[in-house]
Amino acid sequence: MIAAVRGEVMVRRPDCVVIDAAGVGYRLAVSAETLKVVPAAGSEAFLHAELIAREDSLSLYGFASEEERDLFCELISVSGIGPKVAIAALSGGPVRELTKAIAAGDAKRFQAVPGIGKRTAERIIVELREKVAGSLEGEIAASIESDGDARAMARDGLVNLGYPPLEAEQLLDGIDAVSAEELIATALRKAGTGKAA
Repeated sequence: MIAAVRGEVMVRRPDCVVIDAAGVGYRLAVSAETLKVVPAAGSEAFLHAELIAREDSLSLYGFASEEERDLFCELISVSGIGPKVAIAALSGGPVRELTKAIAAGDAKRFQAVPGIGKRTAERIIVELREKVAGSLEGEIAASIESDGDARAMARDGLVNLGYPPLEAEQLLDGIDAVSAEELIATALRKAGTGKAA
């Protein structure tokens, strides 16, 4: 399996790049976000990669970061999302923003992607919300101050993720945790399973 490609950029197009690695030209489909970090032809580049094998083809996809590759893999695990649509979704903004949109239940963000309708966008939220919650826990913990009431800090953290204040309160109801981090993690899991009041 090809996990990464390093070499000289031969071709740089809006939808793909070709990198010469030890005399072999690898064509990698890339998102608009990854393309931003790929230098001009003749320069050296490094991309994480994911090889998708189909009955009639082998396709290689390139990513500027492991986080982007991980989100790509999560997206194609959702029914109705193929690699090309996943790349189009990743072109919609930085991985951090897309992850926050999933955690916040922002289906409209994904409906704007060509090839993703309302039902598929909602499926992305339902299937991936809990999975991305774990990756956001550390970030949320770092973004809230260490002093004050843990519940208030957890509520503020959820609001920062895009939850309305009332929904944030409902998600925190009935959770018995000591730290704001634990409260947020449990609330996000609760939101992901649809158990909010």
